[in-house]
Amino acid sequence: MTDRLNSFFQSEADIAWEPTEPGVKRKIMAYGEDLMIVRVVFEAGAVGKAHQHPHRQASYVESGVFDVTIDGRTQRLRAGDTFFVPADLVHGVTAIEAGQLIDSFTPMRSEFL
Repeated sequence: MTDRLNSFFQSEADIAWEPTEPGVKRKIMAYGEDLMIVRVVFEAGAVGKAHQHPHRQASYVESGVFDVTIDGRTQRLRAGDTFFVPADLVHGVTAIEAGQLIDSFTPMRSEFL
């Protein structure tokens, strides 16, 4: 991935998909040192395995249906819904239907680069 840290504009068509887990891929859409936006696409049945990180995360369900688990609590979310993950809480998702999430992280996830 090219360094886009100092770039103001990105074209979605110019950003390559990165596979992450079976049935899951992502695009790093925009980022700076304190914020990152990531598009994540899930096939039906794909799992974003439970994990934790020191970043705060706010996510928007752009399409599809997901079971989202945060700190042991699970809720089914649909297009238009959102969720927030405080730093260091264990969380993960399962795509009930194929769909996309728009994830925002603060600070940015430098390990994604």
